[in-house]
Amino acid sequence: MSRIDFRHQIQQEKPVKNSWPEPHRQWCTLQQELNPRARLKPLQVECLILDSWSTLMKVLSRVKVQLPGLQQKLVRKLREKEVDFAAHPLEMNIAAAVFDLLANFAFPLMLLGALLLRSSSPNPPGGPNLPFGLGRSKTKFQMEPNTGITFDDVAGVDEAKQDFQEVVEFLKTPEKFSVVGARIPKGVLLVGPPGTGKTLLAKAIAGEAGVPFFSLSGSEFIEMFVGVGASRVRDLFNNAKKNSPCLVFIDEIDAVGKQRGTGIGGGNDEREQTLNQLLTEMDGFSGNSGVIVIAATNRPEILDSALLRPGRFDRQVSVGLPDVRGRVEILKVHSKNKKLDSNVSLSVIAMRTPGFSGAELANLMNEAAILAGRRGKDKISLKEIDDSIDRIIAGMEGTQMTDGKNKMLVAYHEIGHAICATLTQGHDPVQKVTLIPRGRARGLTWFTPTEDPSLTSKQQLFARIVAGLGGRAAEEVIFGETEITTGAAGDLQQITQIARQMVTRFGMSEIGPWSLIDPATQSSDVVLRMLARNSMSEKLAEDIDRSVKCIIEQAYEIAKSHIKNNRDAIDKLVDVLLEKETITDEFRETLAVFSDTVSANTEKNDDVRELVTA
Repeated sequence: MSRIDFRHQIQQEKPVKNSWPEPHRQWCTLQQELNPRARLKPLQVECLILDSWSTLMKVLSRVKVQLPGLQQKLVRKLREKEVDFAAHPLEMNIAAAVFDLLANFAFPLMLLGALLLRSSSPNPPGGPNLPFGLGRSKTKFQMEPNTGITFDDVAGVDEAKQDFQEVVEFLKTPEKFSVVGARIPKGVLLVGPPGTGKTLLAKAIAGEAGVPFFSLSGSEFIEMFVGVGASRVRDLFNNAKKNSPCLVFIDEIDAVGKQRGTGIGGGNDEREQTLNQLLTEMDGFSGNSGVIVIAATNRPEILDSALLRPGRFDRQVSVGLPDVRGRVEILKVHSKNKKLDSNVSLSVIAMRTPGFSGAELANLMNEAAILAGRRGKDKISLKEIDDSIDRIIAGMEGTQMTDGKNKMLVAYHEIGHAICATLTQGHDPVQKVTLIPRGRARGLTWFTPTEDPSLTSKQQLFARIVAGLGGRAAEEVIFGETEITTGAAGDLQQITQIARQMVTRFGMSEIGPWSLIDPATQSSDVVLRMLARNSMSEKLAEDIDRSVKCIIEQAYEIAKSHIKNNRDAIDKLVDVLLEKETITDEFRETLAVFSDTVSANTEKNDDVRELVTA
């Protein structure tokens, strides 16, 4: 960097406004010649001009310019114009340089000093004093929990409720159990599918026990910084011990309690260090007297075995899907604040909702109330409840189909399902048949189970395969093999899965009572499925495929025989279905007209019964 001084003596009688000395004009002229595109203004050049307002006074004008370098072409031009100039090296401003250096490094130095100061301070009992509160637990603490939920609000899980009532009684009257040498369980693990009421049970025990309650999720332990999770575990249990006896509820514990040694990174990652600290706090050298840990998960198979042993989780309570009586009790709880019509039977609703969890039943009653309000009714009728069940299972109601060949084909397809199900022994009775599209289905056939499907026989499974193939059989028999459609894709997928499970899981084939599936291949953990060894030979795989194909082919022949032998009843039912689009009682009434024909055809199918009962 160079500095050039231009000196020039000028003489003027009176300065003219906006006039500039000759050196400055020469400098601008030179810059314009060197760079014709540049637009130089007088203010763009650092200049110091000493002007005299007195007449006939000689003044000295000086212009200082800082250049990144001194070009030879510029020097030559200055000499040609006889400009008095001198080049000097740029003067270094030590104070400004030091100030810039301190400004750039001040904030990092202050931050580093603060971190060193905090790390040099003594650690609290809860663990390392991490900055920004990273080591503190994010637990929600209630000294006197008021969840608004008691055991009266929990239904359908009587066994789990009984276990928790014992824990509550132990907390309220410990002398009753200590007199016989009993000790309170250190931990209770709730296991069950989503929506079965695990978190609801935790809220109920918090409202009943009357002791301090800590609640958090397993994912709140995990952070990107190593050691934070372990510090939060220590902080949680230290706070819990200060308020003992107390309850600690950890929801979704599988986020932190996953089996060690299956992840990437070995045993040094953050999650495994957090799990090690949790194991130590629950049943380590110091113990955790007075702290009861309640945890919930829907994936118990991936939890570490050290976490599940007695001493940490003394009890494992299974919270499964409710049976018929449980669903009735749950519906009673969720219908307390709803106005039901007199024709609504909760037992009938419970029979129509097999496999529904408590959360789904609560959603069902809420959807029915919304539909009743949308339709301008002051009470919930059976119609709203039926529509809500259809919506939850099959999806939103679609646009009705226009009359034509497609609508007739869908009608025969659905009636084929209903006829084959009615004529096959062991199948559930038909509840209704509809042509109203829902979700991806163009039509639906609904069945009502006669009893809770806790156990399923071979006869019932085979009957489901026959009924599932009834739609494709009706298309082929009535419209011809060339007119079969893609509408049976979902049916074929379901019946193939049932047939394969009959062979590989339930031992219901000529192969024998074998379990031909490695349990690890059914695990929800991706790593365990990848590590599972395929011990099945090629010959055994061929036998399985042959047995599955044999079951489906036999069921398809039976379905086609049902369609061929009851063509008159099918045609009449299709006419009624096309007229009303949804039939319930009409199906049974129309079928009763052809009861003699149906009974005669049923008697002809003795070989069907023999095949089903074989």
